[in-house]
Amino acid sequence: MLGTVRSALREPLAGRRLITPLAALFFLAAAVDTGRWWELALLAVPVALFGIWYVRPRFLPVLAVVTPVTVCLALWDGGLEPGVFLVSLLALTVSAWADNRVFAAVVVVACLLTPVVVDVLSPEAHIVWGIWMLGIMFPAVLGLTVRRLEHVTAELARARHELAERAVVDERQRIGRDVHDLVGHGLAAVMLHITGARHVLRRDVDAADEALRTAEEAGRASMQELRRTVELLRRDDETTGASAPGGADPPAPGLGQIPDLVATYRAAGLPVRLRSTGDLDIPDGGLDVPATVGLTAYRIAQQALANAAQHAPEAATTVTVEVTGTAVRLGFDTVGPTRAGVPGHGHGLVSMRERARVAGGALSAGPTATGWSVRCTLPLDPAADAGPAETDGWITGAGPGGQHDPAEPAAMPGEEARP
Repeated sequence: MLGTVRSALREPLAGRRLITPLAALFFLAAAVDTGRWWELALLAVPVALFGIWYVRPRFLPVLAVVTPVTVCLALWDGGLEPGVFLVSLLALTVSAWADNRVFAAVVVVACLLTPVVVDVLSPEAHIVWGIWMLGIMFPAVLGLTVRRLEHVTAELARARHELAERAVVDERQRIGRDVHDLVGHGLAAVMLHITGARHVLRRDVDAADEALRTAEEAGRASMQELRRTVELLRRDDETTGASAPGGADPPAPGLGQIPDLVATYRAAGLPVRLRSTGDLDIPDGGLDVPATVGLTAYRIAQQALANAAQHAPEAATTVTVEVTGTAVRLGFDTVGPTRAGVPGHGHGLVSMRERARVAGGALSAGPTATGWSVRCTLPLDPAADAGPAETDGWITGAGPGGQHDPAEPAAMPGEEARP
C-alpha cells in the first residue's frame, strides 16, 4: 500500500489509484467497531465495487447507487460508524472523475443525505450528521480540485506535444531553406558560367576555359558551404559551439559579403549592380547590425539573385541595400525580359518570406511594369514592428549617403533613369 501511495504522489494523474486502498482502509476501521457479520459483508460490497471501478470506470453509476444504500443498511443498528467514510470517498470519486457533472452533483447530494437518513432511521446510532456532512463536502471539493488539476496537466502535456511537433516542423523548414538557398545559389552561378562558356567556346577558347574554371570554383565553394551547413546540423547539444573538424568554423556571411555575392553573379554574366548606404566592406555594414540579421539579409540576397539568374539572366538587376538606425532594407529590381518556359514552383519566394518572418521582418515581391521587384525590411530589434516592406525614400541614384558599385555605370542598359 505504501508503494501505491508513493507512486500516486509522484504521478498527479494516477490519484485514482489511491481510491481502492483507501476504501479497504476504511473497511478495516469499521471492522474494528462492534457489528454483525452481515453488516460487515454489506460494507465489503462497495469496497469491491471501488476495485472494479478502477479497472472498469463504466461501473461508476453502480458504485454510486450501491454505496449509500449498503452504508445505510450496515449502520442500521448503530455500529460500524466509520463506514460513512466510504460515502465521503464516493463523493470525492464522482466529483473528480465522473464524466457527467449533473450526475456527479446528484450523487454528492445523495452522499450528503446519507448520514441524515441513518440518523432518522436509526436514532440509537447517534450519528452526528452535521459533522459527517462536512466530512463529505470537503472530499467533494477536493475532487473538484483534482478534476481541475488533471485538466490543466493534460492541457500542459498537449501543449508540450504541440510545441515539440512545431519545433520539428520549424527545424525541417529551416533546413529546407538553407539547403534550397545553398543549392539554388550554387547551381545558378555554375549554370551562368557554363552558359557563358558555351556561347564563346568557338570564338574564344581562353574565355571559355576561364568561365569553366570560375564555374568549378563556384561549385567547390557551394559544396564547401553546403558541407559546413550539414556539419552544423549533425552536431548535438554537447558539441554545439565546437570547431569543425580540421579547424575553426568560417564566419557566417552577412552584409559585408553582399558585394562579393553581387560580383560573383556579375562575373558569371548577370547584368547586376549594387547600390548601398555606408561601406558594406566594413563588418555589419559599418553599423550595429546583429549577426542574425546580416545572415538573413545575405540569404535573401542570395536567393533573389539566384531567381534573377534563373528567370531573367539577360535583364538588368539592381540590388539596393540601406542600413538605418532601426532596420536593414533590401531591394531587388529586375528590368528587362524574362526567360520563357523556365519552370518555377515558388519555393524561392516562400523561403525568402519565411526568413524575413523569422527575423521579425516583412517581404513583398511581384511583377512591375518593367520586370520584377522584391522589397524586404528587417528590423535590427526583432521585437520591433518592421512594418510593410515599402521603399519610399530609398536610394535611387548617387548622392549624399548613397554609394554606387564602382564597377558598374549609374544606369544599366534598358533601365530608365530615376529621379
